Amino acid sequence: MKKTTKLRSMLTSNKLEFLMEAHSGLSARIAEEAGFQGLWGSGLSISASLGVRDNNEASWTQVLDVCEYMTDATSIPMLLDGDTGFGNFNNMRRLVKKLCQRGVAGVCIEDKIFPKTNSFLRGEQQPLADIEEFCGKIKAGLDARSDDDFCVLARVEAFIAGHGLKEALKRASAYHEAGADAILMHSKLSKPDEIISFMKEWGNRLPVVIVPTKYYSTPTPVFQEIGVSTVIWANHQLRASVAAMQEVTKTIFNEQSLLSVEEKVVSVKEIFRLQNDAELEEAEKLYLPAKEGTKAIILAAARGNGLDELTQDKPKAMLEIDGKPLLARSLDSLRAVGIHDISIVAGYAADSVQSLNVPTMINSKYETTGELASLWQAKDSLNGDCVIAYGDVLARQHVMGLLLENHGECAILVDGDLSDREDQYIGDFVVCSKPDSKHALTENVTLKKLTNGQRTNSKDATGEWIGFVKFSPKTSNLALEILTKMNASGDIQNASMLDLISEISKTIQIDVIYTRGGWIDVDDYAGLMRGQGFAGNTL
Repeated sequence: MKKTTKLRSMLTSNKLEFLMEAHSGLSARIAEEAGFQGLWGSGLSISASLGVRDNNEASWTQVLDVCEYMTDATSIPMLLDGDTGFGNFNNMRRLVKKLCQRGVAGVCIEDKIFPKTNSFLRGEQQPLADIEEFCGKIKAGLDARSDDDFCVLARVEAFIAGHGLKEALKRASAYHEAGADAILMHSKLSKPDEIISFMKEWGNRLPVVIVPTKYYSTPTPVFQEIGVSTVIWANHQLRASVAAMQEVTKTIFNEQSLLSVEEKVVSVKEIFRLQNDAELEEAEKLYLPAKEGTKAIILAAARGNGLDELTQDKPKAMLEIDGKPLLARSLDSLRAVGIHDISIVAGYAADSVQSLNVPTMINSKYETTGELASLWQAKDSLNGDCVIAYGDVLARQHVMGLLLENHGECAILVDGDLSDREDQYIGDFVVCSKPDSKHALTENVTLKKLTNGQRTNSKDATGEWIGFVKFSPKTSNLALEILTKMNASGDIQNASMLDLISEISKTIQIDVIYTRGGWIDVDDYAGLMRGQGFAGNTL
């Protein structure tokens, strides 16, 4: 069904229909996803989103451009708040012609003088249009439409201007005679008394649309009972977005940080979804040469020391964090940043890992071998852009994003804050070309040395490697060469990822990506406890 036909059907429906305000392609799509069957292209919201007043300060062509974005973004009809038609009958003809071309389903014009002023601003001071002149404008719009189902609505401002029921009925009747498809009866009272009085006298001669912005406390069934055709929720997406933007912006300004607001706003991934990036991704597959994406290999073969009965039937990577296996959360984190080609190397209780339905390789000698022996099992996946990750480390999405944004040959994630590490803490400490500071954000930081031991043996450390490394295709090939030689010599059996990174650093510069927090190493009971509550904010 055409959008114009859909709107006409809504106006003439036997049930109460609803239109939701929208002022951009994004807000229009959100309204459609919420379930609304029609949109109201609000003049107030569109002008406000452009940073101008609702006094025809935005030109009709600027409004038209916004309408096109909204109609392109949705499959539901839109009724445009056309103010006064942006001029006389000739402007009205031009407006309707262009609205039909842009896929707008209808326009509502109000019987005031151009340029208009918003109805809730000094209403009694706003002069109404001459009835005959306004009727001519309605007829001009009807004659200009290229689709007979395109709807022209007449908005009566008599109550707004303080003229009462008699004038409202007089004007509505004249607009009906001129051919209007529906009447929008407007009121600024906090109760629907004016609307109810009009409906009693109107007698269902033509569909009536209302905008209960001021009388919002009226139960919606009342509108159905008095015979209203359609209700417009006129500006609430805009008002909601303003409140959210004010709160978040003020917080960022005061705190000079994003930490406390990041969890209050939608993810960038959600914005991409609303922009329909999935369609573009499919189109790229159809029209662009095939390009291999980034892979990931997760090492999750170990049972985990110090977790006792918790790992009797599962490896530590399958322990639940806030009700979901740690490894499943790692998969979510990788997928959230666009990595979907993921392999897992399992060992202890491998069946539990295979239940995740991800390609899984088995290191059957997990009890007597190290990390590189596990990585060797996934050698067929070690090519192209590739991320190697520990299965017992949980990282927030933004931390993974930092790693993927690096386009060097090799990069590692390093926590530059060692202030809370105890003397007996054992970690993969690193020495970098520069310590973590504001300068590290703009200058290239590289790896100088890896150390593995107690903090007392790593006093010169500038950070701790958190268990994520990214290889370019060149580095993946080098890593495979190193692993092949180590496997042939037998050195691979007890070697760690640190050994591999150390060998790579002899040939390739390793970039350091600093982070401060945003990750948890679930290696013992303390780590498991820290993970609870952290995981809900990981993605």
